Amino acid sequence: MSKPAPPCHPMPMADPVSPDAVSAPRTGVLLVNLGTPEAPTPRAVRRYLAQFLHDRRVVQLTRWLWCPLLHFLILPLRGPKVAKKYAAIWMAEGSPLAVHTRRLAEAVQQRLPQSRVVHAMRYGEPALAAALDTLRQSGTTRVLVLPLYPQYSTTTTASVADVLEEEADRAARGMRVEMIDDYHLDAGWIAAVASSIRADWQRNERGEKLLFSFHGIPQRLVDGGDPYAAQARASVAAIARELDLREDDYVLAFQSRFGREPWLQPATSQILLALAQSGVKRVDVVCPGFAVDCLETLEEIAMLNADLFRAHGGETLHYIPCLNDAPAHADALAMLARRALDAV
Repeated sequence: MSKPAPPCHPMPMADPVSPDAVSAPRTGVLLVNLGTPEAPTPRAVRRYLAQFLHDRRVVQLTRWLWCPLLHFLILPLRGPKVAKKYAAIWMAEGSPLAVHTRRLAEAVQQRLPQSRVVHAMRYGEPALAAALDTLRQSGTTRVLVLPLYPQYSTTTTASVADVLEEEADRAARGMRVEMIDDYHLDAGWIAAVASSIRADWQRNERGEKLLFSFHGIPQRLVDGGDPYAAQARASVAAIARELDLREDDYVLAFQSRFGREPWLQPATSQILLALAQSGVKRVDVVCPGFAVDCLETLEEIAMLNADLFRAHGGETLHYIPCLNDAPAHADALAMLARRALDAV
């Protein structure tokens, strides 16, 4: 299936660079993740969800219908509920997604000493536009943007591209900006995911079934050409080959449905229910569509779906953590960036 080409916009000439910036790296690598509330409180969650759910890439309803629903019904109801979910997984340093993304950027920086590596969020802080501006002001002339979405989707990767398009239209930005739009079959990334699963099995033994759970999107988008589902399946097939798995050793499913329209199937919860009812006592779950652990992995999978599995006859849902800032993950992303920067 076709997909939009990644934005790669030459921009106007840079403003004069200050003497302090002369010795700074001239290339930058910007890791971009989805985002997270700044605190596990209803107010912070409402503020984050308002920005997230205002994105037309995420919700495509007409604004005159959607905005009143969002502000007067959805946010007041969901804010406190989602805040409790975040509170259940909050780390001493903050939101898991924020903590792990920052650590991952630091690990990639160690591997790319000739570039300045920073991170940003599509929604929330640190903001993507502000991160680009900071890089420009530091004297950076070329930026490689790497969204931390291994599989391309119009709901995620394209939304990052939208911000880059907006920034490219501003006057005197002075940077060349490029974007890697997916890495779902990158050999280093595939090897890193497979290695993490293999290492977990060595530490904790192996379950009867391995479930690959990916964030879902509306089926309508896939029918319209979004390559996400095909790329998710290709990633799973490649990881399974790396692990020498048979077809009946694993299953792929999609989680996190929002709204009433049809989403990608099968649903993770339905698969877990079926496995429990069929007599499977232990299932291992891995979420390779998420670069780092977050609400959807730590609360939805490791807590909510684990309870569902046990309630219907299963005994153990063992969650295999995301790659987070593991050395192999940082190695893979650094190599991706290095190849892209060396390509021109």
